[in-house]
Amino acid sequence: PGKFEISQNYPNPFNPSTTISFSIPKTGFVTLKVYDINGREVKSLISENMNAGKYEVNANYSELNSGVYFYKLNVSGDANYSDTKKLMLVK
Repeated sequence: PGKFEISQNYPNPFNPSTTISFSIPKTGFVTLKVYDINGREVKSLISENMNAGKYEVNANYSELNSGVYFYKLNVSGDANYSDTKKLMLVK
């Protein structure tokens, strides 16, 4: 991939699982976390060194209540990147 990118999750709204896709052009330490509307971390999906490439993460959120959540991708290393998107769980 030529640039950092995080896509909108699909499906959205979802119940109980959804897929988040992202690309990283350089190797780095990647974290992908989900936060509730109050900014509290509710799920850590990735926390590891990753090579450049395109990735998909499918996660189940059946333990969470219906509502709006945010997922944040952070990449640190030679190039730093951070982006946040909104997702909606409807039960």
